[in-house]
Amino acid sequence: MKRIIPLAATLFTFSLLAWPQHGNKGGGKPEVGGGHVPAHGPPPAKPSRGNPKPAPAPHAFADKGGHPEAPHVHTNDKWVGHESGKNDPRYHVDRPFEHGRFTGGFGKGHVFRLAGGNRERFTFGGFAFSVFPADYDYCNDWLWDSDQITIYEDPDHAGLYLAYNVRLGTYIHVTFMG
Repeated sequence: MKRIIPLAATLFTFSLLAWPQHGNKGGGKPEVGGGHVPAHGPPPAKPSRGNPKPAPAPHAFADKGGHPEAPHVHTNDKWVGHESGKNDPRYHVDRPFEHGRFTGGFGKGHVFRLAGGNRERFTFGGFAFSVFPADYDYCNDWLWDSDQITIYEDPDHAGLYLAYNVRLGTYIHVTFMG
C-alpha cells in the first residue's frame, strides 16, 4: 500500500502535465483556433487561366491530421479553403450589399462576442448577419450566444464577408443584414 500511493500520485501528476497536449500531436499551441486571431484576411485568389478552378468538394478542408473539415486559418495566418476565386458559383450574390455595408471594424483589433441567433440570423454589437447558404455545414459547432468572432472583407466575392471563429479557427461566408 505504501508503494501504490506514491505511484498513483506520480501517474496522476504526469497525466495532468500531458493533458494540455491532448489533440495536439506536436504539443504547445494548436495550429488552428485556440484563440488565434489572423492579422489579416485572405489574399485575393489568383486568376485562373482558361476554365475556373472547380469548387472544392464538401468536407475537403482537413489539410492535416486534427484540422477541421471546414474552411480554417492556421496560426501562421494561412487561409485554407478560400482558393476558388471570383467565379465560384456557390458564392454569387445577386444584390451585393443589399442591406448596406458593415462598419463595425475589421480584423484583429475588432473581436466581437456573438449575442444570439442561428445560421439564418445572428447578432453582435447591434449588427446582424446571415450565414451564406453554401457554408451552412461549416458552422454547425458554432456557439451562437457566446463565441468570439472577427469579420474580414472577402476579397473575391462582392457582397460577402468572412466571419472567423476565434475558438475554432474556422470561418464562413456571411452577408450583412443591418
